Amino acid sequence: MDTTRQGAAVNARGIGVKGPRGWAFRDVSVTADPGSLIAVEGPSGSGRTCLLLALTGRMQIAEGHATVAGFPLPKRMGTVRSLTAIAHVPGVADLEPALTAAEHLEEQALLGRRVAGSLGARLPWGRRYKEETRARVEAALTAVGLDPATLPKGLRTAVRDLERIEALRLSVALAVMHGPRLVAIDDVDLKLSADERSQVWQMLRDLALNGTTVVAATGNAPKDAIVVRTAPATAQPATPAPTSTTGTAGPTDIHEEEAAHALAEARRA
Repeated sequence: MDTTRQGAAVNARGIGVKGPRGWAFRDVSVTADPGSLIAVEGPSGSGRTCLLLALTGRMQIAEGHATVAGFPLPKRMGTVRSLTAIAHVPGVADLEPALTAAEHLEEQALLGRRVAGSLGARLPWGRRYKEETRARVEAALTAVGLDPATLPKGLRTAVRDLERIEALRLSVALAVMHGPRLVAIDDVDLKLSADERSQVWQMLRDLALNGTTVVAATGNAPKDAIVVRTAPATAQPATPAPTSTTGTAGPTDIHEEEAAHALAEARRA
């Protein structure tokens, strides 16, 4: 199988996703080793979010061929979903503004725990469960560089009171908590300053260096990433860089609600 313990290889040839109002994107190809940093570059509405959902087994591809961690899409979508995680995807993976950082982290630990052993280890009030939950939370926060001491009320800070970069780090922490082999993050540079964008890309590089394959949607990819480009069909095709791949989006935009609808359909498939 084409995997490492943590990272997942990605191989796609001519893939496309079609929504209710037309093609979200078409003819996208990418080859990346486990632990790679992949940047999906393109303007808003060019199918970036749909590509993230397709590569994580959450949206069915309509054409082309792809494998993630060696598992073919769309045939093994369920398996790919179990090996991957998503963060910061509007309408699909949102933070609840009224909840605190601690509540989000505790909920994620509860939903995704895979603890074997005694009954006390499996129950939320068991001592071993609490210890393992605390360790998972601390490891996830460390991985994304989110220091609770820098937050206004520590982990009791509500999401609505977080700075945008802090909320992004929290969203990624939730995604990586249970060790996915691939994590996909949407709009990583939206409404961030130049310094904050630099910090976010360094966080993603660190995740990739630790073995997790990272796929991030952006309007401006860093030079050291493997670049996958989506663009409106009316745009002039760009000359790809040696490490880049290109894709063409359809003439219509697939909005957040359509992406969420397609995700629900994929889960029922």
